[in-house]
Amino acid sequence: MTSPYTLLVVDDEQSLTKLFKKELAAPHRTVHTAGTGRQARDLTRKNQYDIVLLDLRLPDAAGLELLVEFRGRIPDVEVIIITGHGNIDSAVEAMKLGAYDYLTKPFKLDEVEIVIERAWQRVCLRRENRSLKHSQMSVKPPPLVGLSQALKQIRFLVEKVAPTEVPVLITGESGVGKDVVAHAIHTSSRRAEKPLIIKNCATLQKDLSRSELFGHCRGAFTGATESQEGLMTFAHQGTLFLDEIGELPLEVQASLLRVLESKTYRRVGEKDERHTDIRCLFATNRNLQTEVEAGRFHEALFHRINVFNIHIPRLAERKEDIPLLVEHFLSRLRAGQPPCTITEGAMRCLLGYEWPGNIRELRNVIERGMILAENGLITEHVLPRELIDKGEDQPGILSLEAVERSHIRRVLQYHNGNRSLAAQSLGISRKTLYRKILEYGLEPA
Repeated sequence: MTSPYTLLVVDDEQSLTKLFKKELAAPHRTVHTAGTGRQARDLTRKNQYDIVLLDLRLPDAAGLELLVEFRGRIPDVEVIIITGHGNIDSAVEAMKLGAYDYLTKPFKLDEVEIVIERAWQRVCLRRENRSLKHSQMSVKPPPLVGLSQALKQIRFLVEKVAPTEVPVLITGESGVGKDVVAHAIHTSSRRAEKPLIIKNCATLQKDLSRSELFGHCRGAFTGATESQEGLMTFAHQGTLFLDEIGELPLEVQASLLRVLESKTYRRVGEKDERHTDIRCLFATNRNLQTEVEAGRFHEALFHRINVFNIHIPRLAERKEDIPLLVEHFLSRLRAGQPPCTITEGAMRCLLGYEWPGNIRELRNVIERGMILAENGLITEHVLPRELIDKGEDQPGILSLEAVERSHIRRVLQYHNGNRSLAAQSLGISRKTLYRKILEYGLEPA
């Protein structure tokens, strides 16, 4: 199915604009018309256009000047010139200035439509190429791993909020997986096929943060030798995920609030407003309410982004997820290497540790363990000293659920995944075994 886009026709012949509006309108294409340069400028300030069909001769404006203006102000726009037979030289000059193509009057409507569709394909190709550079579309989204009540609640909230357009604030300690939740929201949303742009606000340079978010015009500040687009342009029609939003400079927060409230922004050094269509997600490990009270965070912005909050508990509060996370990392990190397993003694050490670095720390421990493992077996002896000491201080008793899960997994491995034989060995029915497999997440990837 063709993606929807918007076309602006600028021509002083009223009969022609009426014809275009009637004949070119389609479910995937919205057509607006203007009879003067002034009308065209007003429309481009209020709306976002993908293609402009522009007559070179207008009563109040020069077509070439409008061409340069539109290409400099409207992101990714392609301009198709309309000209008479006597203006071929001007049409050639327009091509040098960046016009996509030109049409000479009189022309056939089907020919016009072919040129418009080709111009739209170029717009799409440019956006796709840019998305590969700036977005996470090519990265396989990480799954939400775990069967704890906390994870079940998070999945429920993601399922409910993903189809909406409201901002989401994801909170939790560093390393708990806030980016994983953001990926889950995007991939379950209506914008799943559009770019997901991720930016950690802690990496923004304070002096250039406004430019990086909104873009800038040539000459807007020292060193701005050419115009540049910002994250708002890259995320158009997609999702913008601003991680560690509490690190965003206070002076930029008001501009971000304007984007959320009016869907408009200005590039640095630009007078005209641009319209944007983005879904915003935010994450922080700070208490933003405390930051507001301390004057370090914009109060109105806090209330605007805190429409829907998803809090992720630290790993120590949901240790029942650790065995599943371990299996997930063992599978993901081996990357074609021989299979690797973990002993029950090592698992007891993992369950007895408090994980101040949360899931990120667990992943690092498993990766280290795989490097040091002998014969594909991770024992407690290859774990970091702090985990072993902690494991020795704790009783290290596994829950009944963890023991049952581990035993079923081992029996299935022994029988090479044959459920009938596994059920016989366990002394349960095949139906009960299947239920346990689903309950414990033992279904093979």
